[in-house]
Amino acid sequence: MPHILTFGELLLRLSPPGNERLLQSARFDVSVGGCEANVAAGLAQFDVPVQYLTRLPDNAIADGALRALRAEGVGTKHVIRGGDRMGLYFLELGADVRGLRTVYDRAFSAFAGITPEQAPFDRALDGASWLHTSGIVAALGDSAYQTLEAGIVQARAAGVRTSIDCNFRPSLWQGKNPQSLMLPLMPHVDLLIGNPGAFHEMLGEPTSGSMPEPPEALRHTAERLHRRFGMERIAITQREVRDASTHAWRAWLWQAADGVLLEGGWYVVRVVDRVGGGDAFAAGLLAALHRDVPAADAIRFATAAGAHKLTVPGDFPRTTWEEIEGMQRGR
Repeated sequence: MPHILTFGELLLRLSPPGNERLLQSARFDVSVGGCEANVAAGLAQFDVPVQYLTRLPDNAIADGALRALRAEGVGTKHVIRGGDRMGLYFLELGADVRGLRTVYDRAFSAFAGITPEQAPFDRALDGASWLHTSGIVAALGDSAYQTLEAGIVQARAAGVRTSIDCNFRPSLWQGKNPQSLMLPLMPHVDLLIGNPGAFHEMLGEPTSGSMPEPPEALRHTAERLHRRFGMERIAITQREVRDASTHAWRAWLWQAADGVLLEGGWYVVRVVDRVGGGDAFAAGLLAALHRDVPAADAIRFATAAGAHKLTVPGDFPRTTWEEIEGMQRGR
């Protein structure tokens, strides 16, 4: 069976236990994550063959991070070694009126220094049905961006479909213009994932200014993006943060084949950990498309997978295809 390849940075996550503040606790809980690694873990849990491409230093910490990824069922044979350090992020979960707080320490990481010559896209794309990555990679520096661009162009040339989650992390861009880097990638994208705010910041799309945005406005956004860039599918998520502990989660899928905006459902979730909800959504959608699930069912499955992740601690989803299907039947 063809595999899905994800490309991005594997991170160490350091969090104070429970709802403590970053500098309140005497210790941190350590786990691994990162946007594309989270998607890879979700795909593996949905029984989709998946390979992960990244660059890590050759040390014991990186070895342990790779073991954690392999334990989820993710293939790592295309991981390359080099550089001096892994990227880190510190996460304070927040509670009620106190929101989540994230501090990144990713400058000069092994992945930030990856080059197109180092990345084995020829081998990694052989037998792949999709390449999935995100806008986060573009923010990590010139070298990472050039490698991202090379991988996407190479995938399309090889007949491999491409998926980008248009994640916007303001603190990573450090004054750079996201649109100058993201816009050249868009003509090479088959599936674009994101929320209206990310589309605005990274692609220059106007927004209605309302939250949540009405479906008609979302349909117009998808149609404009298709006219501008030609991607065949656009998935739009919306997360209404009522407080740090309660989120309303919705998503839609637009396809150029019929021009219909399909709604995936609406979930109001008591949040355990908000990190990775969008990644679980992406994994659910890619898994469903990989299985040739009808579009209306695919977006419902993906939306449920994203909502489910909000109830699970850590970056990775912890679920199965059958559990998400059962969750949908139970609603």
